[in-house]
Amino acid sequence: MKHGLLIAVALAALAGAAHSAENCEDLRARIESSIAAAGVTRFTVTVVDANASANGQTVGSCELGSKKVMYERDVGPGPSAARPTVAPMLTECKDGTVSVGGDCRK
Repeated sequence: MKHGLLIAVALAALAGAAHSAENCEDLRARIESSIAAAGVTRFTVTVVDANASANGQTVGSCELGSKKVMYERDVGPGPSAARPTVAPMLTECKDGTVSVGGDCRK
């Protein structure tokens, strides 16, 4: 609950300052870093036209109100996406065969 309140306060503060912001990408980056600093790992922040229908919560506006910044939680890459997967090693053995896993012994 405390986590959600912290995010709501941060988003409300950013929304007020965001109304007069001109550069949408700078604003989007600031909002993303604020949400990430609150510990949220799976979220998206996107910029859409002000009259466009979009999923999520409006957390700011830019370009003199012609665009809005949308926040949506529990979407996007999770912590497992940050870890690269390791493919098994492919080894060519002396007898010309190929072994997956690096073991040429039979």
